[in-house]
Amino acid sequence: MKRAEAKNRRASGQPPPPAAVVSAAPAPGRTGDFKAKRQFSSEHFLSRELSWLEFNQRVLNEALDPAIPLLERVKFLSIASSNLDEFFEVRVAGIKQQIESDLVERSADGRTASETFKAIRQRVLAMTEQLGRCWKHELIPALAKNQIHFPDLDSLPRATRDWLDQYYLTQVRPVLTPLGLDPAHPFPQLLNKSLNIVVQLEAEQHGLLARRLAVVQVPRVLPRLIRLPSAETELHYAFMGQVIGKHLGDLFPGTTILGYWHFRVTRNSELYIDEEDVRNLLSAVEQELHNRRKGAAVRLEVDCLCPQEIHQYLLETLDLTPDDLYLIDGPLNPSRLMAICEGDHSPELRDKPFLPALAPAFRNGADPFVVIRKRDVLLHHPYESFNSVVDFLEKAASDPNVLAIKQTLYRTGGDPRIVGALMRAVSNGKQVTAVTELKARFDEANNIHWTRRLEEAGVHVVYGIVNHKVHAKIALVVRRDEDGLRRYIHIGTGNYNPSTARLYTDLSLLTCHPDFGEDATNFFNLLTGIGRFQSTRKLLIAPFTLHDTLLSLIRRETDNALCGKPARIIAKMNSLVDREITEALYRASQAGVQIDLIVRGICCLKPGLPGISERITVRSIVGRFLEHSRIFYFENAGTPKVYFGSADWMPRNFFRRIEILTPVEDPEHRRRLTEEILGAQLADNSKASILAPDGSYHRIKSGDSPQRFNSQTHFIKLAQGEAKKRRLQKKTAEFQVRSHPHTKPV
Repeated sequence: MKRAEAKNRRASGQPPPPAAVVSAAPAPGRTGDFKAKRQFSSEHFLSRELSWLEFNQRVLNEALDPAIPLLERVKFLSIASSNLDEFFEVRVAGIKQQIESDLVERSADGRTASETFKAIRQRVLAMTEQLGRCWKHELIPALAKNQIHFPDLDSLPRATRDWLDQYYLTQVRPVLTPLGLDPAHPFPQLLNKSLNIVVQLEAEQHGLLARRLAVVQVPRVLPRLIRLPSAETELHYAFMGQVIGKHLGDLFPGTTILGYWHFRVTRNSELYIDEEDVRNLLSAVEQELHNRRKGAAVRLEVDCLCPQEIHQYLLETLDLTPDDLYLIDGPLNPSRLMAICEGDHSPELRDKPFLPALAPAFRNGADPFVVIRKRDVLLHHPYESFNSVVDFLEKAASDPNVLAIKQTLYRTGGDPRIVGALMRAVSNGKQVTAVTELKARFDEANNIHWTRRLEEAGVHVVYGIVNHKVHAKIALVVRRDEDGLRRYIHIGTGNYNPSTARLYTDLSLLTCHPDFGEDATNFFNLLTGIGRFQSTRKLLIAPFTLHDTLLSLIRRETDNALCGKPARIIAKMNSLVDREITEALYRASQAGVQIDLIVRGICCLKPGLPGISERITVRSIVGRFLEHSRIFYFENAGTPKVYFGSADWMPRNFFRRIEILTPVEDPEHRRRLTEEILGAQLADNSKASILAPDGSYHRIKSGDSPQRFNSQTHFIKLAQGEAKKRRLQKKTAEFQVRSHPHTKPV
């Protein structure tokens, strides 16, 4: 019978049964040899930085996969490049500061800062070479076969060259500034990640020919790719740097251009603000953003054909060493290749379009307040539309019975529906408070802009708690219902950003449970007022209760296993770095707890170590959507506890951020999170990579499981199935009305 069921399941494309959430029997007789106080050494931990680079390699592997649609491969190449930029701006910059400081210490994996830097360089050199090779030898030929070309400028037809010359004269030349380098013209202050051209030329000086150097900065207002005139069935592009290079004689008249090479400088982009010593945090952040563009250089990327004496000159000028130099055979900034994917061309080279389904609870324009009063609503984005959350906020802004709205804003993206709802609520006479995070990395300028707009509209804007980023995602709506005041709450794992909600996997909970309402009220009072943290009824809040509670939950599983009770942990997150949590997981594994971790990015835990972590598995899923939700399952001796929220298992999330984890109390919601979502992701053998004890990741081979299962594709099919069922129900109802106009549709 069981074999027949399994055969039918494989034939229908369903995932295996979620054995992941079935309690593992504890190992008998382990109490005596379990060492609760065991100390772990550096050999039991992976490097945070090298683990991150392994994650970026998994992103790059998507660009290398010929089974993925071509333009999606270009996107992954761009993302891998952009990720690497941020890594240097923040992590490498910090490591270089450690090297230059007087403090000498080892990280959890046993390396000094210098040793970590050397390991990073070796890994990045290989990745950089792979990025260039992927573009030149795989993507360019494949794009050409599909009529997307990057022609050599010298081979262009005369008419196209004339068009490009005119484009240069009218659109490019007016904004360029040639900069000679000599005692009267010092080396310019180059902006972070800007594209520049170093030019070697020969000019007459006092009757003699002399070699000189010059720099041309490519302004950011100019596109990096220029679309050339071509037949309707083809796309032709030229790189802006090459176009400027062909016209350097125009910028340096009377000279002979001996050569030119592109280069790019990456700078330290961390913000340094003493929040306790500033009167106006917004102004302080604005000033630091201005300084970020001119931070200390941490990396120099140069065209691989650049002569050694020239890139050595650039290194010395920028106060860098040869270990900071990366010679690039290809585009210096592949992230700009994303422009190829703009527009509606070449649908056959993209993922099949996917329209998120409307959650069943909100069908037919149901009033969100009526729906939430009946039952809590759990949403799985992007498979279920984030518009349900936007509609909830927009409804709150216009509903005359709503008295107040309070909301955290981390990365809004400036969506007019989210911030617009808050501003409109003020004009409708409601009390509105927004807790905005000015220091959301690389979104600071955008958040400052919208903070000023909100303040001008009359929204009461605050910035949270000093020295802590507000990373929690929560909205509180106070409404006067017929039976009295009621508080409606939205808690999510993702940002209030409808654009990224189409690309990230996240969760949302909409509830009006009084305990959640009381916790949410106290939470916002903590952020906006002055006072101590009040204990919560339901929510786990960092930096106050989250870390200790998670440790307690892990220890409870450990104790249950030692006592012969059902014990199991499943945790899905973006990163696992915290040492105390990691050691608690090791002890749980030693006690007999089966632990399955789904960690998209950094993981410092080593799975599969004999006697340490034999019962721990770690997998990472990198696919069409960015896995962003955090879900935590604890067996709890047969009475499972399930949580989700905004926090990863990292020291910064536990101690330097304001985070929320919410318990999932509805039995159907718990079943959905554990069986449908976690179960499917643990069954993924298509996009999942398994972490080995040495820190490397390996895709599950097809021979290990001939039936391929992609969890994200599975969720899409589930959502599309719901949409089809809904359309069928609508057609059936319409048919009933037409056939029997005096009867109500079923």
